[in-house]
Amino acid sequence: MPAKQKTIKYSVSCTGVGLHTGVQSTVTFHPADENTGIKFIRNDKGDKVVTPDIDNVVDLTRGTTIEENGVRVHTTEHVMSACAGMRVNNLLIELNSKEPPVMDGSSKDFVSALKEGEIIEQNAPVDFLEITKPVVYNDEEKDVEVLAVPFDGFKTTFTIQYDLEDLDVQYSSIQNAYTNYEKQIAPARTFCLLSEVTELAKQGLIKGGNVGNAVIIVDKDIDGDEVKFFMDKFGIKFYQGSRGLYKSQHLRFKNEPVRHKTLDLIGDLALLGKPIKGHVTAIKSGHKGNVEFARILREEFKEQFK
Repeated sequence: MPAKQKTIKYSVSCTGVGLHTGVQSTVTFHPADENTGIKFIRNDKGDKVVTPDIDNVVDLTRGTTIEENGVRVHTTEHVMSACAGMRVNNLLIELNSKEPPVMDGSSKDFVSALKEGEIIEQNAPVDFLEITKPVVYNDEEKDVEVLAVPFDGFKTTFTIQYDLEDLDVQYSSIQNAYTNYEKQIAPARTFCLLSEVTELAKQGLIKGGNVGNAVIIVDKDIDGDEVKFFMDKFGIKFYQGSRGLYKSQHLRFKNEPVRHKTLDLIGDLALLGKPIKGHVTAIKSGHKGNVEFARILREEFKEQFK
């Protein structure tokens, strides 16, 4: 029997702060008819629709931002990942601001909300993007590669490397990413190197970031000025000479960072508008590599998008 499309039975909401914009935000998931797909609706912009599609991607700076009809939605990947991972095909996602709430930095709360809304089957069959031949994206300068090969199901394999004492090579392979998404991928939180935080803040990003919604990898010694910066901006104190995780944090998985990279990959590939049937392997990829790879997939399998 072909897989059936899914939506939710009841509307459900999550409220919090946007990771990069720092805005207070509520996201509400509403049921949608068969073949609707996923649509964002900005109710603060006159209910304008923003379609999560790779053609609508306008910024990939530490997140995936989309824009349609002059209206943007920032940091779409965690919400999109939850929808794709839980195999929910049709949803109206209402936002009262420009960025979904980051919650705890994972997609766990979005998964819980979708389950609370009661995921139900619809009558129409799911239209999969079936990988029928090997397809590869390669960025030699950044040593990034993303590859898809035929596979009966949806499997993900991801490898990252940071050459740090506490974050060297990490690897994750999820045999059935749809079946195992809730427990093995959704709880993995976003992470950031301490050495990146000051620059990201200067760029106007991570305005809503804190140790409650991101894992901070302390990869350097810091001096007095930086200690003051972190105390003033985030209310947290790092001690000169300390390395590793910020002292009050504990990983949910030994390889939580690479699992979060897998979460992001699934969310970015969801911009294709079709769930994938195949095995996707990524090496050191980020949002740019993920989206470029999605573009290649759509071109290589354009007959499946007609």
